[in-house]
Amino acid sequence: MKKIKLIFLSIIFALIPFYMAAVGDTYIYDIWGDIEHSPDAYRVTNVFYAKDFGLEKNFVSPSSLFCKGNLLYLVDSGNNRIIEFTYREDKTLEFNRIIESFNAPEGIVNTFASPTDIYVNKDGSFFIADTNNGRVVKLDSELNYLFSFVEPDDANYEKGKNFLPEKVIADSKGRAYILAKNVNKGFLKYESDGTFTGFYGASEVTYNWTDYIWKRLSTRAQREQMESFVPTEYTNAYLDNEGFIFAVIKNFKPEELMDDMAKPIRRLNALGGDILIKNWDLPIGDLQWGGTAGLDTPSHFNDITVLNNEVYIALDETRGRLFAYDNQGELLFAFGNSGNIDGYFRLPVSLEHYNRDLFVLDQAACTITLFSSTQFGDYVYNAIEYYSEGKYDLSAAEWEKVMKLNGNYDLAYGGIGKAKLRQNEYKEAMKYFKVKCYRKKYSKALMYYRKEWIEANLGWLLLILCVLIFVPFIIKGIKAFRKELASL
Repeated sequence: MKKIKLIFLSIIFALIPFYMAAVGDTYIYDIWGDIEHSPDAYRVTNVFYAKDFGLEKNFVSPSSLFCKGNLLYLVDSGNNRIIEFTYREDKTLEFNRIIESFNAPEGIVNTFASPTDIYVNKDGSFFIADTNNGRVVKLDSELNYLFSFVEPDDANYEKGKNFLPEKVIADSKGRAYILAKNVNKGFLKYESDGTFTGFYGASEVTYNWTDYIWKRLSTRAQREQMESFVPTEYTNAYLDNEGFIFAVIKNFKPEELMDDMAKPIRRLNALGGDILIKNWDLPIGDLQWGGTAGLDTPSHFNDITVLNNEVYIALDETRGRLFAYDNQGELLFAFGNSGNIDGYFRLPVSLEHYNRDLFVLDQAACTITLFSSTQFGDYVYNAIEYYSEGKYDLSAAEWEKVMKLNGNYDLAYGGIGKAKLRQNEYKEAMKYFKVKCYRKKYSKALMYYRKEWIEANLGWLLLILCVLIFVPFIIKGIKAFRKELASL
């Protein structure tokens, strides 16, 4: 009997590692703002540590990930280095090399001091935020030094503080957009030759009207002691396939969220204006703020990535969650949490993707977590992609598969409705929109349905109209004729 118990316990302990991962924590919000649990759209495929690659030094304060093709770069800030990996088809990372220095002319420091970000452009050139050296260095594909983006010598730039660039992206023309610590005027924009040309995407100045009026009525001495009204700072950015910059902001007042004043996620056009589409609930992360480790604060995004299908996924450092939205701003799924098991995070700081796979860097745990989409997640993505390609029947079929796995998934009803709408099946579209109270879409389908019905029945309508107009005259004429005959 004891042997049986020992065998049973051994089996249980052997299975424990397979269950020590976040499973079944995916959710969305319904039209009432309540949580609806959902099948997992992503599952943990692997968790990577420095020791897995035979590195002598463990990661120290890793700060950023960047994916270029199947190459993944990790900025290991505490060790003043960048590590390059190859992402393999078997969902593993293969160590390639360590970048600790570069080829530079005499007099140019060719090592890094607490680097915090990296961007690799289409031509293979490197842009590295060498933070404590006060520069962003640009290197060619062979790690030869080209030049540095340094502190601007411009009247609009406030000097007196250390120039500490922390994030960098670059467009196809080689123009660099840099986020620097203590700079709250938006991105520092540089031309491809390193010339500073001004600020880009400056965030609006936000303030409380009560504080504003009180400040106006105060004396100069009192005003000097009050907090200045300054724009908020961007936290991170990602350049999408169309050349627009997705940017996130994590410092704002909670009351600014629901009236869309905070705008924690923005999509910036060439002029720096926000063109992010918002329809249903605002893309702000969690709509309910309590219940997790005593936290009663909203989501604070510190990174974002955009998939090829225009789905954007934001990383919430508050609760260690990922929020995925389609290009209409509708929440597709949210998952993750704070903790020490696989799929949960202690301090998530960076998010990247390769196709549909996601990489999350945990600075406190010094790990890279790889998430791969599940069958449910693939159905959702397939439906979105088919719709964008104009394959509405295939899109509807994928949403049907989604509904079989989750009958409460609102977007499946909306997705089928939109597909039917595009196929001119207005009455069917109305049925799906009505189920989940998509009022605007229902009204649109109803308008088209009425128009279609009128066009199909126009002949009968005109006939009835003619009858209603002319029959009274005919009857009146007959009566007058009879009356005239009777008088003869």
